[in-house]
Amino acid sequence: MQTVTIYSTPSCHFCHMAKEFFKEKNVAYTEYDVASDQEKRKEMVEKSGQMGVPVIVIGNNLIVGFNKSKIVELLGL
Repeated sequence: MQTVTIYSTPSCHFCHMAKEFFKEKNVAYTEYDVASDQEKRKEMVEKSGQMGVPVIVIGNNLIVGFNKSKIVELLGL
């Protein structure tokens, strides 16, 4: 299984949807709250070029937003 990281904020609806999807599919992930963690926010912006969340990193692939079909494809679900 590839490593999965999600940069999110507590008030982001699509972030909650992504995390629920990962839980349903038993996908382990690391979460960073970019609302409170300025270093991780800076890291997210450097990787994605924007402030929008969620930013999901699967292996070496970056997804901005909750693109369920792309997540399924990258994880082979």
